[in-house]
Amino acid sequence: MIKESMNYMFEAGFLGTRAPFFMDFVTLIVAALPLLVYIAILFARKKRYRLHALLQNIIFLFSVIVISYFELGVRVGGGFVAFMQESGVSHTYASVVLVLHIFIATVSFFYWILIIMRANYEFVKKLIPGRASKAHKILAIKTFTGIVLTSFSGIWVYLLLFVY
Repeated sequence: MIKESMNYMFEAGFLGTRAPFFMDFVTLIVAALPLLVYIAILFARKKRYRLHALLQNIIFLFSVIVISYFELGVRVGGGFVAFMQESGVSHTYASVVLVLHIFIATVSFFYWILIIMRANYEFVKKLIPGRASKAHKILAIKTFTGIVLTSFSGIWVYLLLFVY
């Protein structure tokens, strides 16, 4: 029953590759994610901290929903092995890139959870902006770098599975 209601996810995607719809959708979001986060960062630089915090929280929550949608599609769609079947690259090479992507994405996601939780607490306690700002900026740079690397490595995996 669940799989039948999800058939649209596995119809042809809109990017003109072998990828199903859900992969195209998620890849588009992943590609845009660094830009969205950077826009939110610009509000902090302009001292519009409330808007910065709101946007960061919205982007984070939206990303969690997209990740859940992606994971559901991968599981129902048969996983890496099923998506790898039509790829022209070696299974070993694609597996190494996938493991690298998963590692980067997992570390980045935990950094992102940490910074969101700490920032929300510190903002309410009026520690940021203020005495906790330096530590916040350091963690933010690490998190943003991870988001950018996750985006690039996710696009790389997409290309290996559905283009080459």
